[in-house]
Amino acid sequence: MTSQRTRVRMIERLRQKGIVDEGVLAALAAVPRHVFVEEALSSRAYEDTALPLGFAQTISQPYVVARMIEALRAGRDSLGKTLEIGAGCGYQAAVLAQLTKEVYAVERIAPLLAKAKQNLRKIGQVEVRLKHADGQAGLPEAAPFETIIVAAAAATVPPALLRQLAPGGRMILPIGGATQYLCLIEHRAEGFVETRLDAVRFVPLLPGVE
Repeated sequence: MTSQRTRVRMIERLRQKGIVDEGVLAALAAVPRHVFVEEALSSRAYEDTALPLGFAQTISQPYVVARMIEALRAGRDSLGKTLEIGAGCGYQAAVLAQLTKEVYAVERIAPLLAKAKQNLRKIGQVEVRLKHADGQAGLPEAAPFETIIVAAAAATVPPALLRQLAPGGRMILPIGGATQYLCLIEHRAEGFVETRLDAVRFVPLLPGVE
């Protein structure tokens, strides 16, 4: 179930669901998702579904990872310096690292962050910069960022993240509670422009660290 053939089938399913950015598809194909899931679930690693990680967290569905990154890349040469909020097991950070040289990722749950570090080391992806921090505060010491991607749902856009988005930059995050949608925010000359995208289901973006 961890074979190259299984991975190729996952990519074909993403194509069928409408992902057209070949760079994004190649990035997902390059990352061994089975390394990032719980061992008991490794046979399901290449299914197009979210899977539990423990700590009431999940590894995102491959389609949602692809959809979010595709929206961030559309019409741009590069993602540039990228901040991920909610590193989880490190999977999405590994995908992002295929597409840009500078990836920063924060995670509020210390044992998950340790797991992300371990997983990224296993696949040789040591250049991702990981930090134990409150995602709602972003990472001011490394700001501004050309790209911000948030892997947990906020009731409203965290003001700190808007402040850390570079002019010309893009942020994507799930917004809502019981019902959620992806929100793409572009930092244009006239201000922040929001575009509402697909309905999604994410764990909530919680404050503080643990």
